[in-house]
Amino acid sequence: MRLYTRSGDKGKTSIIGGRRDKDHIRVEAYGTCDELNAFVAKAAAGLDESIFSDIQPELIKIQHELFDCGSDLANVKSDAAYKVNAEMITFLEERIDVYIKEAPELERFILPGGSKEAADLHICRTITRRAERTTAALMKEEEINNEVFKYLNRLSDYFFAAARVANHRLHVKDVEYERSAIVFRSKKKKND
Repeated sequence: MRLYTRSGDKGKTSIIGGRRDKDHIRVEAYGTCDELNAFVAKAAAGLDESIFSDIQPELIKIQHELFDCGSDLANVKSDAAYKVNAEMITFLEERIDVYIKEAPELERFILPGGSKEAADLHICRTITRRAERTTAALMKEEEINNEVFKYLNRLSDYFFAAARVANHRLHVKDVEYERSAIVFRSKKKKND
């Protein structure tokens, strides 16, 4: 197999069911999912298996699902058989709920970082947000699998929750944004 094809030398690329300019918003959307996938691999590789025996395999699962997102975003066939589905989104929601309960409550905005592990997960979160913005722009121009957009929206929340848990498990405090007012009220204070 030859790695190069020369078919993209004039600024176009093949997608499922057609061709697009390499700078087309659809190509940008699935390309950003590919970029995110590489950063998820980096985040997973940096986790200690004994501390993150739950998060590390979840990140590998997410890598496969990001490939599914890219495949769906690259598909322009009228009879497309999409891969991303509601069950994937439900799984993320369930894991977010678990991690939110484990991490300490937030009162203020936090900066990305704390531990290296959390910083890597925050990078994944911000790239997910870019993928989400690009996919939103694509949705205005062409039809897509809407489950991909929902998945990306939930995935950024997953990375935020996982980053906070990473700091918590490593006994590293989240870095509060120093000019933040109290923006999140604890459930205990609401009930008082």
